[in-house]
Amino acid sequence: MNDLVGNWNYPTTIRFGAGRVGELADACRGLGMTRPLLITDPGLAELPMVRDAIAANDADGLPTGLFSDIQPNPVSANVETGVKAFRDGGHDGVVAFGGGSGLDAAKAVAFMSGQSRPIWDFEDIGDWWTRADADGIAPIVGVPTTAGTGSEVGRAAVVTDESTHTKKIIFHPKMLPGIVIADPALTTGLPPHITAATGIDALTHSLEALCATGYHPMAEGIALESLRLIKNWLPTACRDGGNIEARAHMLIASSMGATAFQKGLGAIHALSHPVSALYDTHHGLTNAVFTPYVMVYNRPAIEQRMTRLARLLDLPRPSFTAVLDWVLELREELGIPHKADGLGIETERLDELAAKAEVDPPNASNPVPATAADLRGIYEAALEGML
Repeated sequence: MNDLVGNWNYPTTIRFGAGRVGELADACRGLGMTRPLLITDPGLAELPMVRDAIAANDADGLPTGLFSDIQPNPVSANVETGVKAFRDGGHDGVVAFGGGSGLDAAKAVAFMSGQSRPIWDFEDIGDWWTRADADGIAPIVGVPTTAGTGSEVGRAAVVTDESTHTKKIIFHPKMLPGIVIADPALTTGLPPHITAATGIDALTHSLEALCATGYHPMAEGIALESLRLIKNWLPTACRDGGNIEARAHMLIASSMGATAFQKGLGAIHALSHPVSALYDTHHGLTNAVFTPYVMVYNRPAIEQRMTRLARLLDLPRPSFTAVLDWVLELREELGIPHKADGLGIETERLDELAAKAEVDPPNASNPVPATAADLRGIYEAALEGML
């Protein structure tokens, strides 16, 4: 375990290893912060890990505020309230602490803290990111506490537009945290069902990045190693949450997945975003449910890549079917529902969901083009549990 420590600069500065949250004050100072605001979700805000981090910063002469008014799927109102707290408190940097919701909301607050235009003016469309005042973006230290979204190494935040119940991606290169503290000890308290849902979220990031359209061998290589780590360590992390080696490998696999999906994502995320925006479902769990159905839809375009992946994963009889069987068996082992009926999806809203999925940005890089009618068909298959 002693060798599972490192200082990396890809895609940003990462301080990796158990216990390294103790370097939080030093990391904040390294980005020029004198009065950071720690942003996290309400559940984590009550836990010792957050209280201890703030107390350690305070003791080190770095007074640190706390903001935690964040929904499981952050909405623009959460960002607006966070920006007010940031400005009212005279803060000069953000500690993004938590899982996907905390990290995304924190990054959005840091981004919006120095902007005068509304948040939707910076949606990830064309060159809209150039509208931002780059000098107004507050520095960010990312501290992930789940191994799933990889948002700590991302240049975007997903925020829900409450007026349309639509998840939108806010993008800017400077939204990437300047320093990440990846401390696997912070993830040891996650219950098995959250470990499973977030772990398969990381799996879908790497799987979709591997299969997305476009040419990006570096991203594909990172995706492959992430999937190998997930195969080898996710079941152990779920069975034995205190296994720091498993937690370490899953934490880096999560960051690798988010690094890889710079290449693109696909229909798994396109289907999941409208569902979680409308029904407030857990993002990772929603992805996990849709994964095999999208794999089957994409099979004509991904057969060779899945065979290559199967060889890397040392699966018997390497083929698309071998990878699909592994995904299905892993989901069953981890307690992921096979059917989508438990997500609360109403059949009378399938056309609405499919229309939103069609225009969701990840759908553009799906390896098989998917129209609203195609996506509705995948929704129906997932509801029926028919592969």
